[in-house]
Amino acid sequence: MLNLAGHSVYDHLASAGVPLRAAATFGDGLAGALWDRNEDATARYETPSHHTLSLYVSGGLAFRRRPGEAAVPSFGPGSLCLMPRGASSEWEVSGPIRMLHLYISRQAFDRAVVATIDADPDRVHLLDVPYFQDPVIESVMRQVVLPLDWNEPSERVAISHAAQTLLAYLISRLTERGPRALEARGGLSPAALRRVSEFIAAHLAAPLSVMDLASCAGLSPHHFARAFRRSTGESPHAFVLRCRIERAKEILSGGMAVSDVAALCGFSSQSHFTARFRQMTGVTPGQFVRGI
Repeated sequence: MLNLAGHSVYDHLASAGVPLRAAATFGDGLAGALWDRNEDATARYETPSHHTLSLYVSGGLAFRRRPGEAAVPSFGPGSLCLMPRGASSEWEVSGPIRMLHLYISRQAFDRAVVATIDADPDRVHLLDVPYFQDPVIESVMRQVVLPLDWNEPSERVAISHAAQTLLAYLISRLTERGPRALEARGGLSPAALRRVSEFIAAHLAAPLSVMDLASCAGLSPHHFARAFRRSTGESPHAFVLRCRIERAKEILSGGMAVSDVAALCGFSSQSHFTARFRQMTGVTPGQFVRGI
C-alpha cells in the first residue's frame, strides 16, 4: 500500500493510528485514501497543505465539525466535507466510520481552474463546507472510485478520469464564484483522435492515465474526456480497455501463455485480466482459445 506522507490530513490520521485500508496517487497531484475509525476523540487539522474532499462511506452519524463554539452535525453516511488548503478545522469524532478522502495539491487545483473555467487560480478559492450532500459527487466516489483497484495499472485511466471529474465539478460548483455549469465542448479533431488512438495502441502495456491521453490531444484532462466521448461514444477508460482486450485476442490466437498476454496488454495479474476479458467477451481467455 502506498504511503502518502506529506499530505497534512493523511499525516494527522496516520500519526493518530487510524487504520488505513487503501491509499494511492491518482496522477497529476491527486491522491486518495480510505480510512476506518472507531473511537471518541477530537481531530484538528492545522493549515493543511492541500484541499481535501471527504465522503462518509458508512457511519459518522455522531461526528461534528466545530467552527468556533457551534457544532455542525454530520448527516451520517453520504455526508461530504470540503476542507480547503490552509483552512484549519476541528472535529468531534465519535463511533465507527469509513471515510474516503480525495487529496488535491495546490498545483493540481490551479491547473484545473485554468482548464475548467479559464480563470486566474489566485482569484478562485474552494468554499469551506463542513457538511453537505451532493448526489453527483457521492455517485462518482461510490460507484467509480471505490470499486476500482487503485493500484492496478489497467485501471489508471478510469481512476485518474474520476478524480479529474470530481475536481472539475468542485471548481465549477463549490467556489466563491458560485454555481457554474461546465462548458460544453465539441469533439476531438480527426488529427487529435488519430494521435490519441496511435498512442494507446503503442502503449497498451503501460499504466496509462487520462493525463497521458489528454497531453496527446493538447487538452486538459477534463475537456479531453468530454471531447473524447463526443468523438467515440466511449469514455477513455472503456476505449482503452476495449483496445487491450482486442489486442489480447490477437495474441492469444498465436498460442502465447495467458499470463504473458496479461502483461503485454497492461494488466498486473492474470486474474485481473481474466475477469476483464470475461466481462468484455462473456468467456475466459482459456475458453476463447479453445473456441468455446
